[in-house]
Amino acid sequence: MATDEKSVPVEPVGNPTDDALENATVSPSAPETATEEVLNEESAPAKEEKKESLSVENEELPEEERLDFSDEEAALAAEASDVDLGEAPQEEEETAMEQSAATEGDGLDLSGLGKAELVDLFHRLLAEKPIQTLRRDAEAIKVAFYKIHRAETEAARRAFLDAGGDPETFVPEPDEQEQRLKEQIGEYRRLRDEFIATLEQSKEVNLQKKLAVIEELKTLIGSNETLNHTFNAFRELQQRWKEIGPVPQANVKDLWETYNLYVEQFYNFIKINKELRDLDLKRNYETKVKLCEEAEALVLEPSIVAAFHKLQKLHEEWRETGPVALEFKEQLWERFREASSRINKQHQQYFDAIKEEQKKNLALKTELCEKTEELSAYPHTTRKEWNKASTQLLEIQKVWKTIGFAPKKDNTKIYERFRTACDRFFEAKRTFYLQFKEEMEHNLQLKNEICEAAEAIQESDEWKKTSDELIALQKRWKEIGPVPRRNSDAVWKRFRAACDHFFERKNAHFSELDNEHKANLEKKLTLLDEMEAFDISQIDFETIKEFQRRWSEIGFVPIKQKETVQKRYKEIVDKFFGTIRGGERERSVDKFRNRISALKGSDDKRLRYERERLYNKVRQLEADIALLENNIGFFSKSKNAEAMINDVKEKIARAKEEMALTIEKVKLIDEQQQ
Repeated sequence: MATDEKSVPVEPVGNPTDDALENATVSPSAPETATEEVLNEESAPAKEEKKESLSVENEELPEEERLDFSDEEAALAAEASDVDLGEAPQEEEETAMEQSAATEGDGLDLSGLGKAELVDLFHRLLAEKPIQTLRRDAEAIKVAFYKIHRAETEAARRAFLDAGGDPETFVPEPDEQEQRLKEQIGEYRRLRDEFIATLEQSKEVNLQKKLAVIEELKTLIGSNETLNHTFNAFRELQQRWKEIGPVPQANVKDLWETYNLYVEQFYNFIKINKELRDLDLKRNYETKVKLCEEAEALVLEPSIVAAFHKLQKLHEEWRETGPVALEFKEQLWERFREASSRINKQHQQYFDAIKEEQKKNLALKTELCEKTEELSAYPHTTRKEWNKASTQLLEIQKVWKTIGFAPKKDNTKIYERFRTACDRFFEAKRTFYLQFKEEMEHNLQLKNEICEAAEAIQESDEWKKTSDELIALQKRWKEIGPVPRRNSDAVWKRFRAACDHFFERKNAHFSELDNEHKANLEKKLTLLDEMEAFDISQIDFETIKEFQRRWSEIGFVPIKQKETVQKRYKEIVDKFFGTIRGGERERSVDKFRNRISALKGSDDKRLRYERERLYNKVRQLEADIALLENNIGFFSKSKNAEAMINDVKEKIARAKEEMALTIEKVKLIDEQQQ
């Protein structure tokens, strides 16, 4: 059966998550060479852009690094639960393995299994199931294993801390089951690599089989067999061609071009009768209409990647389907091409968005690396600074986990940079705490010495001296840094017990003194009442001395009432002395008046001499008072100034009284000379 339709081979598309998304745009069969060239020109820019795209399905951190994380990096080690078991197979192999894993791995029930049971299950799966179907199961087993492993490690850490252990020195015990799991994972990878290598070999075999089919097709074109026999042989070759598996990617295009060329030549050569030809064209038409409908329905597919993969399969079916009537050829092709273009456009936009997001992720991760490097470079010198910096770094690690992948060419580098900065920080912290531990042991020795010193004087009765010594020891205690946590409470209780013992004894002693002071207060208040009630006209020096003797024989009073009682006592005594001094002053003036009266008229020269002497004394007293008043300003700037100022004020008051008496005597002389 002859046909004018030319089948143009389509360049198959690899998995968009591998090899930088090469060949990401599907180029369906074109009805004419010109149409094919235009389509290829439109697809070229998209191809070049997609070469920069990245894997979003199989990209993951190196497993060994996650397994070897230190305790300080537990926040980052949580990513081990998402670890991929290796790079996924490429193109057709990857798709086949993912589909097998999707159907085989989702039903695996791991609930209730321990670590040893999980490892045994992994071993049985490797022995019993095809390697290409184990990807999901292997990942599920690993996630379940490390969930149990982390829980056991955390429980061991808590038990270690509860027993008084230092969190910086905790090291988990080696896990035999973890080593077994790693060996099973290594076996899985080896078998998978062997499967992929075998698959590549089968592609070469498939290539030779398809070349043989083409050779048979070439022979069939020149055959002299009957029409039915020739057409049946052609259909058999077509079926064999479909049943042969994939071939190496480099041979796909040339192989399809050659195959379709001889298919067209066959249709033109054998001159199939019109009815059979029309039936074949009708069947092809119905098949391609269905393919168009399925391609158009892919626009509603929720997963853009899944839609893209399904579109590839539709293109494979399109290529496998023979020609249609010439009047439908252009129409069907345009319909199928338009649906393919929509899916390709969505696919392109999807990975362009991922690419932009990955660039933003790289910028965010670079910023986190800079902050981590700054933290690791800063010379922290105290536990407080290290604890604060550790909290900041753990927050940075939490933020890191929330950020998606960076571009593939930068992802490993940025992770290594971040990991190196974290390692540097925790290594510096570990070094600090080792040194800090030695310092804490030294501090413990110093505090034990302080405890011994406090215990040596806790029975002393020298209250003031011992109190000062204990206060000095307490000050030294505060200046000494921390001690190991396991000794902290014990050494503090020992020191506090010695201090408390002494001060309890001191408080008991002074509580007895307080009662005595209260009794003394009552006695002094009674004496003050008696002094105030005394007839002041009968006062003399002997009486004042007796009151002073009785006052001094009474002991201390409570400190709060001391100033008030002393002030009241001083006022009364000053009043007594003022009364006595007033009487003496009057007697002194009368005596002086009688003496100068005797000198008047008989010895005027002596009288003038006496006046001059008194006048000079007044001038001297004025100078003394001025000097004393000036000194008060200097005393106010020194310690214990109040006592010295009161003493000077008393001297000034006495000097003023003496000056007033002297002036009065001068006036008496002047009155006698008139």
